[in-house]
Amino acid sequence: MIESFGASDPGCVRGNNEDYFLVTPSLGLYLVADGMGGAQAGEHASKLAAETVSEILANAPRPLDAATLQNAFAEANRRVMQESKSDPQLEGMGTTLVAAVESNGDLLVASVGDSRLYIYDGKLTSVTEDQTWVNEVGRRLGLDETTLKNHPMRHVLTMAIGVADALLVHNYRIPSKKGMQILLCSDGLHGVASEEEIEQTLASDTSLQGKCEKLIQSARSSGGPDNITAVLLKIA
Repeated sequence: MIESFGASDPGCVRGNNEDYFLVTPSLGLYLVADGMGGAQAGEHASKLAAETVSEILANAPRPLDAATLQNAFAEANRRVMQESKSDPQLEGMGTTLVAAVESNGDLLVASVGDSRLYIYDGKLTSVTEDQTWVNEVGRRLGLDETTLKNHPMRHVLTMAIGVADALLVHNYRIPSKKGMQILLCSDGLHGVASEEEIEQTLASDTSLQGKCEKLIQSARSSGGPDNITAVLLKIA
């Protein structure tokens, strides 16, 4: 059994929220998407991608496997690209996407972009790998973390849903362990609140709702420059 809660906040700077999340226990699906694009395009991309994955998984045979989740991401990519090309107001839209789905007692995870999935089991560990210029280019060039944090390319994604036909999806499997917590979040949280703050919040003795609210408040207290989304799970 998995306990779950999700919350999203526009942050302190932006007037709209381009993040989108799903907490769907009936499907065993938990997802965070962080949209990008002008006007309302980012909001449309994140919602469309999330709902496409949900639709594909809802109609897939059980138990789900990694290939089915991969195909759901591919279909989300196709639909976001199609709508982007068919409507000038949506041109250039895209979204990150990270999803966890229950399968045979474990969690299958897929990610594109820089929305992350962490596990907390006495220690905070990032499971997913960011598809960003900072992670894939900057660190390999040997740039230090302070330089990377302030680099003009720090927000550049190397992969996103809806941007190109070629899509590289990172896949992972998390063995379930009683008491383990799983956090899915947009970079409005992990890029603003420190990992120490996140770890301390997850270690606290409060409800999942209380922890999500605390995580969002931590990002807002640090300026909240972006939309903030957190989906938190606990293996019961």
